[in-house]
Amino acid sequence: MAAAGAEAPGAWCVPCLVSLDTLQELCRKEKLTCKSIGITKRNLNNYEVEYLCDYKVVKDMEYYLVKWKGWPDSTNTWEPLQNLKCPLLLQQFSNDKHNYLSQVKKGKAITLKENHRALKPAVAEYIVKKAKQRIALQRWQDELNRRKTHKGMIFVENTVDLEGPPSDFYYINEYKPAPGISLVNEATFGCSCRDCFFEKCCPAEAGVLLAYNKNQQIKIPPGTPIYECNSRCQCGPDCPNRIVQKGTQYSLCIFRTSNGCGWGVKTLVKIKRMSFVMEYVGEVITSEEAERRGQLYDNKGITYLFDLDYESDEFTVDAARYGNVSHFVNHSCDPNLQVFNVFIDNLDTRLPRIALFSTRTINAGEELTFDYQMKGSGDVSSDSIDHSPAKKRARTVCKCGAVTCRGYLN
Repeated sequence: MAAAGAEAPGAWCVPCLVSLDTLQELCRKEKLTCKSIGITKRNLNNYEVEYLCDYKVVKDMEYYLVKWKGWPDSTNTWEPLQNLKCPLLLQQFSNDKHNYLSQVKKGKAITLKENHRALKPAVAEYIVKKAKQRIALQRWQDELNRRKTHKGMIFVENTVDLEGPPSDFYYINEYKPAPGISLVNEATFGCSCRDCFFEKCCPAEAGVLLAYNKNQQIKIPPGTPIYECNSRCQCGPDCPNRIVQKGTQYSLCIFRTSNGCGWGVKTLVKIKRMSFVMEYVGEVITSEEAERRGQLYDNKGITYLFDLDYESDEFTVDAARYGNVSHFVNHSCDPNLQVFNVFIDNLDTRLPRIALFSTRTINAGEELTFDYQMKGSGDVSSDSIDHSPAKKRARTVCKCGAVTCRGYLN
């Protein structure tokens, strides 16, 4: 969870000891191709505009300083506007320049006298930073979509500041057990239903109701476990009791929030009420280790520990470094997502899977949130089973902005 009011720490790959520009420069000097860093036979000696760095007017002619794709900064050149066939990059350059000149500092708009002959160094520096950020975020977006296994696409957007991809976050699709913890406890039997919606299926064998209706919406109250069909069942992948295991079906966007909450997640499509949205995954650790890590996280004002206390309090999910899109979902005291415990192949009640379902219709463009204290919409009562994020010691201020905001996350 990306705690409201806190940065979401995290990174998307192992840091490279040599910069991409340096590798590309070496390849070009040695006439070597390397598809992984964008050097191919086709562009080995070609010049393609990667972004625009600066602007000036000389003898009434407009010039832009060009960063060439796959070439180091030392090869940047000034090119006349008439030679540039990159309308999108020209528009981005203009937009970034305008954004900088209109930014707010100390509550007052900065009004810089615009020099139509040349840009001030600070403006050019900002434009270059935005261009590099845009490229880095696009690479991160591509990396996320290569790693994810669900149907929905992942997009990344930052129109707020110069923050780039998180630096210590690794995308995973399922729980990652810490050393010494085993997640292997496979179901020993499966159903033989022809139609799991009407016959006595896995939920009935576990003594609970089937969780879904014919529209694939959840119909059981929070606090009730979900038992889906497992790998030993004879039903196929289209079984109506295999909703969570199909993964996220919606295109989601990890975006930079404007309220100081760091990164957040919004949906790009309409989500119907009571629909499965995503799983909360991370590193499975012992509760003792969670207490130790919790002390460190408290000092940073972040919340990524989720207690798996459906029936016991032995394990916790830590999504600080390992997780999926849910790592970036912020808290709200009036959330639109609700937590449910799910059992599929692993029937160990100490290790439920955590699924997030919509509590109401969520419109395209709306931020996804859930209540870190599990006191949001749809809870049975304040005395219901406590499967909330791990307990905190230091109090973290809540910035959700809801009318019903409780003031603190804990």
